[in-house]
Amino acid sequence: MKSVISMVTLGVKDLQISTTFYQQGLGLVRREFESEGVAFFQLAGAWLSLFPRDELAKDAGVAADGSGFRAVSLAQNVASEQEVDEVLALAVKAGGTLIKPGQKVFWGGYSGYFSDPDGHLWEIAFNPFLQVGPQV
Repeated sequence: MKSVISMVTLGVKDLQISTTFYQQGLGLVRREFESEGVAFFQLAGAWLSLFPRDELAKDAGVAADGSGFRAVSLAQNVASEQEVDEVLALAVKAGGTLIKPGQKVFWGGYSGYFSDPDGHLWEIAFNPFLQVGPQV
């Protein structure tokens, strides 16, 4: 493979509400393209897209009524314990739900969880054994 671009697409109930949440709750910058009805955010090494839930289910050929724990969580690694708490607070302020406040965890780091307006589960973590950002 010459190049690979990883993309995570989240099915959302209301594209505008979710786009605003990711802009205000995680500080992501929306990338503008010709595509209507989808929002794209470029991350470090990957992309996040938001797409209407019913349309995403239709495209995949599955029912759109999934609920509960989806056996997956997304994660954002940050540079400090304080930053974990700051991101969690920002997500809640923007309309997310705090699931687990930031706390020391068994593997030696610090993390907490929130869910976005559609119930997608996010872990915000500080891993003292992992360098955040470009490798220098």
